[in-house]
Amino acid sequence: MSKEPGGAVEGTLERGRRRLAEWAGHATWSNVGLIAVIVAMVVVFSLLNPNFYSEVNVRNVGRQTAMLGIVACGQTMVILSGGFDLSVGMAMGLISVAGSMVMSEYGLWPGIFAGVAMGIAIGGLNGVMVAKAGLPPFIATLATFSAARGFALILSGGLPITDLPAAFSFLGAGQVFTIPLPAFIAAIVFIGCALLMKRTAFGRYVYAIGGNEEAALYAGVPVSRYKIAVWALHGFLVGVAAVILTSRAVSGHATLGEGMELESIAATVIGGTALGRGRGGIFNTFLGVVAMGILTNGLNLINVSTYYQMVAIGVIIAGAVYVDQLRLQRG
Repeated sequence: MSKEPGGAVEGTLERGRRRLAEWAGHATWSNVGLIAVIVAMVVVFSLLNPNFYSEVNVRNVGRQTAMLGIVACGQTMVILSGGFDLSVGMAMGLISVAGSMVMSEYGLWPGIFAGVAMGIAIGGLNGVMVAKAGLPPFIATLATFSAARGFALILSGGLPITDLPAAFSFLGAGQVFTIPLPAFIAAIVFIGCALLMKRTAFGRYVYAIGGNEEAALYAGVPVSRYKIAVWALHGFLVGVAAVILTSRAVSGHATLGEGMELESIAATVIGGTALGRGRGGIFNTFLGVVAMGILTNGLNLINVSTYYQMVAIGVIIAGAVYVDQLRLQRG
């Protein structure tokens, strides 16, 4: 009789150990490690500068990281399909210049439409080069990077386009209730892309293509069509982000999105999406964007030079890919 309570306790402890082991087996960088890092950064930066957790700064972080979030959603889908886009920054500059020129000539909505349409065209062109011409994504998007930069400088003459409608600034500076409008748009993009990738045949095909393109082709998936669609959708999101960023600057610039390609890849990889293996997801990227936003804002608040921040981002990208390779080798 006296052994039964002890046996019950041992049984409870054993069940607890099994559950802990099961949880640890499912724990990954993206669903445990990255969240822990985000919490740690919030604590550290809050201690170093109390303004970090102020309402004004939280809104600033949301507004500043919104464009990165929108672009990173598209970059994630491209990476899940087996590619990546190095042309983002210069494509945003071309979209900013061309859309601003149309806006100054024909008005607000034609300019917005022209910017987004150009994003779709650039993304679609990248998709055709990758899916139909068989160019590696690195070469295709590097070519687009150079061409977009040249066209943007030719159109603008290297000068900003400033004659824009006053109402245009609301897109970058406005808010919905107390939420910055860019952050509100980014939230809609994240939710929409997450549902698209998890709840539709389109998402399943993208994962299949990224996981094993040859197997997907033999299974009857129209690989080329879906690749072009993914790149065009990514281009649409780049166009949206470029228009919002132009609104924040209240002018069109040829170099407006410079560096965004590396930041979007960094956010995607930091979130745990694997390069070229069809593994990861939009929620992972959301965490990566949050981490990037907190890191950048926190370093700015404690007066760390932008140059050091660039070094940090490079180290983080290399580290994240290295950790992903270790996870792959260990099965």
